[in-house]
Amino acid sequence: MRPSAALCLLVFCGPVVADELPPLATSAQLKRAVAGNTIEGSMDGSGRYTEYYRKDGRVKGADYQARWSIEGNTMCWVYTGQPKDCWNAAIKGANIKWVKDGKVQGSGTILKGNPNRF
Repeated sequence: MRPSAALCLLVFCGPVVADELPPLATSAQLKRAVAGNTIEGSMDGSGRYTEYYRKDGRVKGADYQARWSIEGNTMCWVYTGQPKDCWNAAIKGANIKWVKDGKVQGSGTILKGNPNRF
């Protein structure tokens, strides 16, 4: 006799669990990872990005500027004409995942310094 798919999911295959949220970075971890470095990656809502995070709180992209700050354990940005937007992050080595509303919605790679000379 062949077990049904439901029986397989419940007994033989184990429970189906959504991807767990990675551990979130602290304010100190965010500052160490970001200040004076570049992050390049992709966001679900806006696509590819490359940004240099100056230690003085300025963000430089290829054709724009913004401000960054760390508030509590969140990373916040103010882009020209936009309200402040804050996100959590999970950092593992040179990889960063951006978390908003309990979901990973973007990721990137942390590059030392300002390799694009922004």
